Amino acid sequence: MLALARKINQSIMIGSDIEITLLEIKGDQVKIGINAPKSVPIYRKEIYMQIQDENKKASEGEVDVEVLNKLFSGKA
Repeated sequence: MLALARKINQSIMIGSDIEITLLEIKGDQVKIGINAPKSVPIYRKEIYMQIQDENKKASEGEVDVEVLNKLFSGKA
């Protein structure tokens, strides 16, 4: 893992087309902005893990349609 220190409004580049900018710090919460091509999916890790779990269940024949609807509607 690479650890970098950044100040507000400073950025980190990943490759040539993904930019991560530190927008705000409030207490123990950090707000970041991500500028990436629309073809690059971006998820919070907990949502990504839920999608992976549902994909695994689907490949095993077990699908919780209600969970999938929540994930893809942004209400999870």
